Amino acid sequence: MAKKDIFLEESVLDDLSEGLDIIEQPLSSSIFKLISWVMGIFMIVVVGRLAYIQIIKEKSYQVRALANAGQQTVLKAPRGIIYDRYGQVLVTNKPSFGLSLNLSELLKNRQSLDSDLQKINSIVPFDVESAKSEILSVDLERQAYFQLIPDVTLAQVIELKKLDLKSIVINNSYSRQYVDGPVFSHILGYTGLVTQKDLNNNSDLSLNDEIGKAGLESEYDAQLRGQNGIAISYQDVKGNSLETKTISDPVGGDSINTSIDADLQKYFYQAMKDQLSSLGRTSGAGLVMVPSTGEILSMVSLPSFDNNSLTGSLFTDKNRPTFNRAIAGVYSPGSTIKPLVAFGALEEKIIDPLKKILSIGYIEIPNPFFPDKPSRFVDWRPQGWVDMRAALARSSNVYFYEVGGGFSDKSANSMFGGGSQIGLGIERLQEYWKKFFLDQKTGIDLPGETNGVLPDIVAKEQRTGEPWRIGDTYNVAIGQGDLRITPIELLRYISTIPDRGKIPTPFVVQNITDSQNNVVYKTQPRFNLIAANADDYFNTIEQGMLDGVRKDYGTSNTLVGIPMTIAAKTGSAQIQNNQKTNAFFVGYNIPDKNKIVSNPNVPQQIAVLVLIEDAKEGSLNAVPVAKKVFEWYYENRINNSTSQTDSKTNSNN
Repeated sequence: MAKKDIFLEESVLDDLSEGLDIIEQPLSSSIFKLISWVMGIFMIVVVGRLAYIQIIKEKSYQVRALANAGQQTVLKAPRGIIYDRYGQVLVTNKPSFGLSLNLSELLKNRQSLDSDLQKINSIVPFDVESAKSEILSVDLERQAYFQLIPDVTLAQVIELKKLDLKSIVINNSYSRQYVDGPVFSHILGYTGLVTQKDLNNNSDLSLNDEIGKAGLESEYDAQLRGQNGIAISYQDVKGNSLETKTISDPVGGDSINTSIDADLQKYFYQAMKDQLSSLGRTSGAGLVMVPSTGEILSMVSLPSFDNNSLTGSLFTDKNRPTFNRAIAGVYSPGSTIKPLVAFGALEEKIIDPLKKILSIGYIEIPNPFFPDKPSRFVDWRPQGWVDMRAALARSSNVYFYEVGGGFSDKSANSMFGGGSQIGLGIERLQEYWKKFFLDQKTGIDLPGETNGVLPDIVAKEQRTGEPWRIGDTYNVAIGQGDLRITPIELLRYISTIPDRGKIPTPFVVQNITDSQNNVVYKTQPRFNLIAANADDYFNTIEQGMLDGVRKDYGTSNTLVGIPMTIAAKTGSAQIQNNQKTNAFFVGYNIPDKNKIVSNPNVPQQIAVLVLIEDAKEGSLNAVPVAKKVFEWYYENRINNSTSQTDSKTNSNN
């Protein structure tokens, strides 16, 4: 049988005919769009990452690469200088050596990390475990060096070099040099190396930075710090130095010109220290402020500390030497609160300032629990009949019990002579405390300020389970009980009296200047208006405070010999169940219109506060310090800066 012929065309047609029942469909356009989006996102991520590395992280990787190529030296920027109001230097920079660690070298062999740190510690003591923890937490993409010790001696540098550790980097540095450290430490503060907590709060910092930790150093750290520079010492493969190149120059910090009078601060500090020593006491505070501007001329807090020599024991000392009592201590103000109560009574018109109230040394009100035993609230001595001026001058408790809490002759011992007195009451007292901002921080430009704590009816009931009684109102009306404020709040409120209702915001920094001495920041005095058209009220209160000095019965009468007109108020606050007494003095001078101040930088009027904790004789212990401060200020500032325009002199007599 003949073989069948095979035709190629037929085979192809047969194959094609087998697929005629299959329908071909084009791919959906959404698939191509999805692929395009994926590719686009991928390209954006790639380009973004490249931009991040090449632009944003350029400096970090450059520093890291340079660290691997050679030895990096941090060119530390000097912090800004701080001056007093007359140009005296309060803190400057001392050239020194700093110890840093090259992390690339240090972490090459982590097994030797502990031993390397211990070797360094044998020469320059430091907290090894804490340093190790911080080193291991360093983001190597952000920094290649870790500053271990900011200030090492030349002898230590020589010993460190003998260790022959490639990770050790010694660089030229600066350390802060505080003039009369303990005198200014609570104002200036101190600096320290950045911690992990600091990094968490500010991402712009690195562990190589030294920042302010307290005082002005902390409050104005951004202005004082400046910007460090970087230099690289290139090395060959054997570690031999080839050349040194400066990558960036350091930029020094701005300078601060304060309102502080350095000479006054030194005198006030020593006067306080001497008084405390004579009393066998350790703690107190002092302030001098310009009422018309809010400038702080002096701020003393004792015990103090030397910010040139910080030790760990300072922060565990039970006497709390690093605690700034002037702005953070909270105290019952005692009778220094009475001018404010008097203002409230006058503004509310609950008493005529000429009305007299009898003080036989105490006041009695019925006791609801023991009717035969009335509650007695004592004066510090019998005062007789006193009007508002005399009550302020004598510091009569009975007068302010009645004005603050009210009094009815129906409940009184007949010895009081009859008559009733409407009181402000706790609610209105609270309103006036708030009106004078005693529950708010003053806003002073120093860190660590706290605010006062005002009496609260509900809080008292929750704490003690007892209702608020009139006796509680009596206590707070004379500055005892649950009323507690800071010294800076107290002096700020007193400063409204000479300025007739304008309450200043205290400040320490007058201005900040750059390296070319250009003013880049200037503090403008700020005020809150307490009351309008209240001159008569403030005049009455001021006359009472003037009588406190010029009258024989005044509690500040020992100031009478000073050739200045001074208005003052003293206060004694019992604490710890009347076991201890804190002594207060607050007062200000009234400028002599017959004298012209030739130096515009010398304030004509100052307000002074003195606090003696656990005083032996109450307010009497605070007045001598205030007297010395006023005398010094008159002799060294006012008398040396004025010219007489009239032969008459203004005095307290």
